[in-house]
Amino acid sequence: MIGTDIIEVSRIEKLIKKNSDNFLNKVFTDKEQHYCMQKNKTKYQSFAARYAAKEAVAKLLATGISGFWFTDIEIINDDSGKPNVFLYNNAKKLMDLKQIKNIEISLSHSKEYAIAVAIAN
Repeated sequence: MIGTDIIEVSRIEKLIKKNSDNFLNKVFTDKEQHYCMQKNKTKYQSFAARYAAKEAVAKLLATGISGFWFTDIEIINDDSGKPNVFLYNNAKKLMDLKQIKNIEISLSHSKEYAIAVAIAN
């Protein structure tokens, strides 16, 4: 199974600037927010890449963001910088129901766009 998503960085930047804490807390976990905020000049690209990753994972699960929250999908980089997917609550239940053992994620962004590809194995 595979899922992909692309988003304009400016869209996420506008949502963060307009709705700040409400949007951030609804979509991103505390760990994700901490990671992205440390990026300073590229924080909006980092947020957009994680947003695209959550959408890609939701597409991989064949549901879209339905039946679980954005924060049930968490994208955290390991010490080497590789992003990893962690699922919680209903998203984790769906992963188990579909007998998915692991989800690999690839993120990329430019100044204007962020993209993510998720592959289940």
